[in-house]
Amino acid sequence: MEGNISFELAVEDPRWQEKVPFVGQVVAEAALAGLAQAGFEQPAVLDVLLTDDAEIRALNRTHRGQDKPTNVLSFPVGETPAMPGAPRPLGAVAVAFETLEREANEANRHFSDHFRHLIIHASLHLIGYTHDADDEAERMEALEIAALAGLGVANPYDDATPGPTTFGTREQ
Repeated sequence: MEGNISFELAVEDPRWQEKVPFVGQVVAEAALAGLAQAGFEQPAVLDVLLTDDAEIRALNRTHRGQDKPTNVLSFPVGETPAMPGAPRPLGAVAVAFETLEREANEANRHFSDHFRHLIIHASLHLIGYTHDADDEAERMEALEIAALAGLGVANPYDDATPGPTTFGTREQ
């Protein structure tokens, strides 16, 4: 599937590259793991913005009406058809460095593991998964857990895992 998905990566905050060596590869592996787990196999393009709390706060205020930073935002394109022979645009994902780092520290998790989780989570949103109801959240969490396991990352929702278990799918 790797050849079917292309990524446009914008790294606005240099701390991303300091904290996550080969950040583009990590983004691609996580997004591909989530999409594959969901059975998504169409040629597609995904935009990823790695930014800071100030930028994500502005995006959150503009697009969700919430004047606060958040860990990750997804902007799905929906079922927009691609030009014949061109990959389908999935949309964009934006991730905030400070919020992700704070959450990882509070949960006693590795920064890169929490980062992978949020990329998987956001990628699933881009293809239509939601967590508005408990059954939808459980379905999405199961896909996240399986994708993370394939990357060697522990289940973030496991009660035995230290720290809060709500980062990702269900908002606090």
